[in-house]
Amino acid sequence: MKLHLHSDKASLGKAAADLGARAIRSAIAMKGHANIIVATGASQFEMLDALVQEPDIDWSKVSGFHLDEYVGMPDTHPASFRRYLRERFTSRIPMLGAFHFVDGDAQDIDAELSRLGALIRKAPIDVAFAGIGENGHLAFNDPPADFETAAPYIVVELDEACRRQQFGEGWFSSLGDVPKTAISMSVRQILLSRLIILSVPDARKASAVAGAIEGPVTNLCPASILQGHSSTHVFLDPESSSRLSRATLDNAITKFDA
Repeated sequence: MKLHLHSDKASLGKAAADLGARAIRSAIAMKGHANIIVATGASQFEMLDALVQEPDIDWSKVSGFHLDEYVGMPDTHPASFRRYLRERFTSRIPMLGAFHFVDGDAQDIDAELSRLGALIRKAPIDVAFAGIGENGHLAFNDPPADFETAAPYIVVELDEACRRQQFGEGWFSSLGDVPKTAISMSVRQILLSRLIILSVPDARKASAVAGAIEGPVTNLCPASILQGHSSTHVFLDPESSSRLSRATLDNAITKFDA
């Protein structure tokens, strides 16, 4: 993992978007097309806002994939990640080549998993934009995460810590309203991405960040699996990096004052 330390959310998001945009441009230049994964959640606000404003990207040559969605949730619900992405990403890039949403309220969930899997198997991912959950999850792969399945998309159970995070971020009026299952891109599918960019601000993520970067690789902190990925960049602010060792901070590519 390569660390980038920034003084606030805005600079963190801009730097993460800039790295991703360079990779998208490079993929288009080399093969005429780019495939990306786009994450959701409060941690991605600044990055997505910066990404849609990046210059000189031919978005008509870009296809996007969705990380996860709650099972049974209509896309009209305020917490729907399809709604989130339409409001913050796809509607702001009308020339986008394609975007493959996860239909969480599909009548046949198994058929939806098959549909998504077939699409992504044909589209090697150039850049995956993601985050780390308060419980260390990667997408909705909560601990103990499945590190073995090769299925691109799976149905997962959401643990209480994950559900409390969603409630705490204001997406739901009560904890009881937070769904208990979701469709998620699998860990092994995420690991197939050529470049993974994690935007992880806020003090509430500090413990998970320390586990993911400095702890053992374990499915009890799913994001720790990225320690073995060849090109993962983690963008942090002073709060989210507050539990990292001085040695780790000193080895960061970008320092807070950059």
